[in-house]
Amino acid sequence: MVNKGDVLEVERLKGQKDKVQFDKVLVVADKKNIKIGTPYIKDALVKADIQEEKKGKKVIVYKYRRRKKYRKKQGHRQIYTLLKITSITTS
Repeated sequence: MVNKGDVLEVERLKGQKDKVQFDKVLVVADKKNIKIGTPYIKDALVKADIQEEKKGKKVIVYKYRRRKKYRKKQGHRQIYTLLKITSITTS
């Protein structure tokens, strides 16, 4: 669930410049009403600005076989995109 002004960390969005729109919205709620899509809400739109891209924490993958002199160590850092929600609209 997101509100206007929230900052989210999502998987990397390649090819995007500075603004993103999401049109597949599942649920929209305000203080009195709740709309649930089947599967998506028609004419609902969430707009966001891209703040930056950053790397996550390092994950170490270590494989070995006992008594076989086989050891393999790998590291991985996932790239994330920070989004700031600017507006949520429904018709």
